[in-house]
Amino acid sequence: MSASQSEAPPHTQQLHLPLDDFTSRTPGPGIPRPTRVFCNRNLKFSGISWIGFDMDYTLAIYDQPAMDDLSIRATIEKLIKRGYPDFIKTVPVSTQFPVRGLLIDKRFGHVLKMDRYKHVHKGYHGFRELTKEELRALYHSKKIRPATPRYHWIDTLYALSEVATYAALVDAMEKKGYAVDYAKLFTDIRECIDEAHRDGTILDEVANNLPHFVHRDPNLAPALHKLRSAGKKLFLLTNSRAAYTEKMMTYLLGGAMSEYPKWQNFFDVVIVAATKPIFFTERRPLLERDGETTKPAQPPLERGKIYEGGNLQDVERALGATGDEVLYVGDHIYGDILRSKKDSAWRTVMIMQELETEIAAYESCNEDFKAIEQLDDQREHLEDDLRYYQARIKELTRQIEHLSGKRDGSTRDLAAAAAAAANGANGSSAELEADRMRFKRAVERIRGKLRQIEAEVTAMERRIDLRFHPYWGSLLKEGAEQSSFGKQVDDYACLYTSRVSNFLAYSPQQTFRSPRDVMAHEIGM
Repeated sequence: MSASQSEAPPHTQQLHLPLDDFTSRTPGPGIPRPTRVFCNRNLKFSGISWIGFDMDYTLAIYDQPAMDDLSIRATIEKLIKRGYPDFIKTVPVSTQFPVRGLLIDKRFGHVLKMDRYKHVHKGYHGFRELTKEELRALYHSKKIRPATPRYHWIDTLYALSEVATYAALVDAMEKKGYAVDYAKLFTDIRECIDEAHRDGTILDEVANNLPHFVHRDPNLAPALHKLRSAGKKLFLLTNSRAAYTEKMMTYLLGGAMSEYPKWQNFFDVVIVAATKPIFFTERRPLLERDGETTKPAQPPLERGKIYEGGNLQDVERALGATGDEVLYVGDHIYGDILRSKKDSAWRTVMIMQELETEIAAYESCNEDFKAIEQLDDQREHLEDDLRYYQARIKELTRQIEHLSGKRDGSTRDLAAAAAAAANGANGSSAELEADRMRFKRAVERIRGKLRQIEAEVTAMERRIDLRFHPYWGSLLKEGAEQSSFGKQVDDYACLYTSRVSNFLAYSPQQTFRSPRDVMAHEIGM
């Protein structure tokens, strides 16, 4: 009998619970996962009296490739006017490259992805993936501080075109031999895209061709109507200006239901040009728009009128609702979700267009996730075996040293002899040495199996990443951890879903319950 057989450490047998009655049942009808509302923090709809909505990327779901293409073209044209070489007009810019939650390092021209601990796992310079050695040398010896001027956080779909343009120009200009000032290039791109929004280059084209840039959701109006019918009061709170809001909301809701002659009738209060996140932190006056002019708003706020600006305190007072009576729905993790959560007691819903794709990718990896879990279990057992054999090797080494007389009669020597006697150890030094060599061979076999498992897990994790995104993997995860973006969603969004109309499948009195939060010491109990 081999040493590994005769001295194998005992493993606890898993108890089999009588769950056959449950697992054999046919699953009942449910809401498909891509259109579910997911809960991070328990929320009772029955306790919500007001529900507020952002407009862009929340009520209005944009066609992201079309928006990115428009933004990139406008940015490139303005960069050339600033003196950049004409050849950048022909540089291919991949709108598939960026995702939300990336970090721009303006010092080195890198694009990075971090986990929830701000540990950098992936990075690109242009379209060249940074090696582990490069990442370790630049980012693993000191804590990254994303709030400093060196870095820029990409947290909106609106900003994806900036990343795509930046990576493409860094790549192309360096290949042509240009000395690139990475910080200046990114600043110029940011300023050019902002200018394109201010001067109407982007918004005018969108407003003049809304069907090309915006998906008109047929379930949006019924979802809002269902909430109103249950007694909820609705308000619109958007940073967009009045004229653009009028065009967009008319396209989305105008004529959608006979009960609502105009889009304004869906909402009890409409506030434009809110300048979030400043809305939550500064006391800007709330104005009433009257044609092309504005005047100070007088309470009570009236349905059908358009208000402008304002601030958290005045709007809460005007609504007659405070704190957790208000639920705000938005797409901007900072301007809509984080800021409202930090500066008010409003409950929050995060809209993530990418969620449907994220869920589809997750479901396609189900077998790989199960395989990794099995390999993790094997690794844990092997590591238990490794510790066991290593302890036996040390014990045998002490016994052999005692028998060989290599030690004097010290206290430590006597303790080793006592331990050997207590374990019933006997036999010659040669027999003990033979046992020790068998255990050493067992250790080497275990280490080989552990290296094999590590390689298999690494290959599977890479395959999983590619199913989510060719460059960055999952939006919300990084390896076994949440990504930095996923951590923000988890921390600040009470609920999250892919679009507002998903609420149509839920009761306006729904109680959303978060999954039980399990800590590491509770797993496997």
